[in-house]
Amino acid sequence: MANNTAKWFASWFDTPFYHILYKHRDDTEAQLFMDNLTQYLNIPEQGTILDLACGKGRHSIYLNTLGYHVTGVDLSENSIAFAKQYENNSLHFDVHNMCIPYKEKFDAVFNLFTSFGYFDDPEDNLSTIKAIKSNLNASGFGVIDFMNTDYVLANLIPEDSKTIDGITFYMKRFLKDGFVTKTITFEAEGETYNFEERVKAFTLADFKVLFEQAEVDLLDVFGDYKLNKYNKDTSERLIMLFK
Repeated sequence: MANNTAKWFASWFDTPFYHILYKHRDDTEAQLFMDNLTQYLNIPEQGTILDLACGKGRHSIYLNTLGYHVTGVDLSENSIAFAKQYENNSLHFDVHNMCIPYKEKFDAVFNLFTSFGYFDDPEDNLSTIKAIKSNLNASGFGVIDFMNTDYVLANLIPEDSKTIDGITFYMKRFLKDGFVTKTITFEAEGETYNFEERVKAFTLADFKVLFEQAEVDLLDVFGDYKLNKYNKDTSERLIMLFK
């Protein structure tokens, strides 16, 4: 039995199985979001963007094709090693812990697709927002794209399964100790694997407290990737723009 006992975001993300399970994610939707967001923020031509918790770099790579200088950082060494094959003069990847400020300042810092709130130490949430603030230049904007917890909990699917590349993933979802939790169980190559994803069930009110503590100003809140206004009950996303 291979149990994940390390901090899950440093190990589950590092497995090939994570990428198998989530490879169906919609690039078209992601690219539409990046188009809408960069246009809305009016990021200057050849402007600089930090993609925080970039994974294998799919958003960084696309942002780079739009003409921006992009740095993608992630805690997963495997993901960064994979992303580095796409590097060029204006696209770079680095292993980095997002609780700590990066070494440069940017026109925008993006934290996309619920890559926040999975820390064991609650102080790390505030540290990350402070780090984003310190990585913004004088005219820069921070963006956190999070799940809308109210909507997620109201529409939670307690159990389901998915078969991809011959592996059947069995998933359970529930709220536990203030975290939206998903357990993932599957067999591969004769081994049984158990992993758990945990994301803090932050609401907009919780983020407002963190923003106040970090001394950043919340400027706008959107509820989807088309940048429609946020609605607590019906929006699938909680997208916050701050500086």
